[in-house]
Amino acid sequence: MTIAVIGAGYVGLPLATAFSKHYSVVCYDINKNRISELLRGIDSNKQYSKKEFLHKKLIFTNHQNLLEKANIYIITVPTPINLSNQPDLSMLEKATILVGNYIKKNSIIIYESTTYPGCTEEFCIPLLENTSSLKFEKDFFIAYSPERVNPGDKVNTLQTITKVVGANDKKTLKKVGQLYEKICKSIYRVNSIKVAESAKVIENVQRDINIALINELSVLFHKLNIPTNEVLKAAATKWNFHYYKPGLVGGHCIGIDPYYLAYKAKKVNYFPKLILSGRRFNENMGHYVSTQTALLLSGQKISINRAKIAILGFSFKENIPDVRNTKVMQIINELNKYRAKIEVFDSIVSKLEVKKQYGITIKAFKDLKKKNFDAIIIAVSHKEFLKKLSSYDRYFKDKNKKIIIDIKNNFSEKELNRNKYIYFQL
Repeated sequence: MTIAVIGAGYVGLPLATAFSKHYSVVCYDINKNRISELLRGIDSNKQYSKKEFLHKKLIFTNHQNLLEKANIYIITVPTPINLSNQPDLSMLEKATILVGNYIKKNSIIIYESTTYPGCTEEFCIPLLENTSSLKFEKDFFIAYSPERVNPGDKVNTLQTITKVVGANDKKTLKKVGQLYEKICKSIYRVNSIKVAESAKVIENVQRDINIALINELSVLFHKLNIPTNEVLKAAATKWNFHYYKPGLVGGHCIGIDPYYLAYKAKKVNYFPKLILSGRRFNENMGHYVSTQTALLLSGQKISINRAKIAILGFSFKENIPDVRNTKVMQIINELNKYRAKIEVFDSIVSKLEVKKQYGITIKAFKDLKKKNFDAIIIAVSHKEFLKKLSSYDRYFKDKNKKIIIDIKNNFSEKELNRNKYIYFQL
């Protein structure tokens, strides 16, 4: 048996690597640079080392003809949103048509790309039928197994998580469940593709709403002059309190999935008030942070349009190079409206990718200049930024006006006060 994994990114590479320990695997990606790197043993996503994925049973390619070997196809392409916050299914469409050109009698296609309930049956299956001239549930079969990749997480990995598998017929469900049992510790089977799609999307909708609540509480507690972090620690002593921290909500899942569910809801004439309200609040956090930065500068009689500000971190979360849908960009855009002079530092992300995708220049943390800044925003909690607080003193123009915006509450209020910082924390 040969498995074809479509997409060699954060979802596809772990799958290809895991399955190649048991089967022959072709990992296809349209990105020639990505394939070239993987063939040289380089994973720019920093998930795997060379020895983990370079072996005979795993072929990386951008040549479509190698897909003809496969019996099972797993589609893992990104499903982002467009500028109107509507689902962008263009990559899913292209991947589905690509696979449709190569499937044959009894092929199984498994979708892992996150989408809205009904998308697989209403959008993908007709594309497969039209492209292949084969019939669903007669000639080929479909399953949906939502990805649960959490970049940077070494505990909740593909091998250790519970993997949801959904199919509309028992035979396919059994086959696909047995397939994933080879690489996952636990399999949870559901007798419906739509249930599996829905389960995936609400996992992140729930997190988005919970974080929105904490973000709103953070704004309120700031007005009340109460430290949010201390409130959360106290509340977390109750057995059924769910601990979430305030912050920027970006990335490829939490900041996007609610829009997919909202899109489907509107199709059936239902307006999801709570889902979109939480999403709007989280989308506004970059503006809120930049406003608080401007207020701190103004309080020290520093003009925002002349201020030099260092932003530490650009990826959407700590200790990973992933810059998809990073909300740090929102802070940069807001501060640019004030005409502040901004420099961004992040040693983990790809400078070329950031320049290409966002049009800004990133510097390494070691290039942070002494006595050069009016304010420092620690936007992402990379390990290299969690140094001794006093070590940041050297980077400020005026040792009596050390303004630090600590978005992720990396430092305690006691420590910030002891080091005589003028600060803001969420």
